[in-house]
Amino acid sequence: MKSVKFLLGVLLFSIGIQAQTEKNVDKQSLLWFRYYNQLELNNKWSVHTEIDNRIFINPVTQNTFVSRVQLRDKITDKVELGAGFAYFSVATQNPEVKTGFHIPEYRLQQDATVKQTLGKVNLTHRYMIEERFVHNASKIMLEDGTTFYWRFRYRIQGDYTFWKKEKHYLKGILSDEIMINGGNKIIKNTFDQNRIYAAVQVGVSPAIALELGYLNSFQERSNGVDYFNRDIIRFSFIHKVKI
Repeated sequence: MKSVKFLLGVLLFSIGIQAQTEKNVDKQSLLWFRYYNQLELNNKWSVHTEIDNRIFINPVTQNTFVSRVQLRDKITDKVELGAGFAYFSVATQNPEVKTGFHIPEYRLQQDATVKQTLGKVNLTHRYMIEERFVHNASKIMLEDGTTFYWRFRYRIQGDYTFWKKEKHYLKGILSDEIMINGGNKIIKNTFDQNRIYAAVQVGVSPAIALELGYLNSFQERSNGVDYFNRDIIRFSFIHKVKI
């Protein structure tokens, strides 16, 4: 019950942040298409690989391409650790502005995930640290070197199984994630963004699940004054493989 109240509190806090910052907000709509592979090496170790393509809807424009790989260690049934690497290729953050080049970003990431059960609701708490190396760029070209940032992320997620029979299931997912920037280059935007997500996931076989969800990303820009408020439809193809 305490965790449910905490989740509701985080959601209300996130809504409060958005309600207080209604000026200088750019509204955007996107589609995210994700392939997520979970390769289970044994009962303890697994390798997770992800490919994610993100596209603006109006006008239709490439936003970001993401590839990610991580090694995960199941410490206990309730605690899991992960470490990995991600590559981001950012075309533009504004569909009306096309630079003609992509900005690379390289990330290292480490996380600890803690699971708990409240009746029929499965809760997970994910604590993540990212080391981000963003390629320097002007408005017209890439420049030499990278800029380093820290980012700290906390996500609380709950899922509830509505129906399950043999190899198939239907579940609902609700989550909220807060991201905080760090590093000596961060001056005005310590708060990075908040993501609220709701989805339905269907298990079509022991190896394949499909997920369709809505994600709202409310992100502060580097000047500390302007924001992105993004409505995102995300489709995920989840592929589980056991060796």
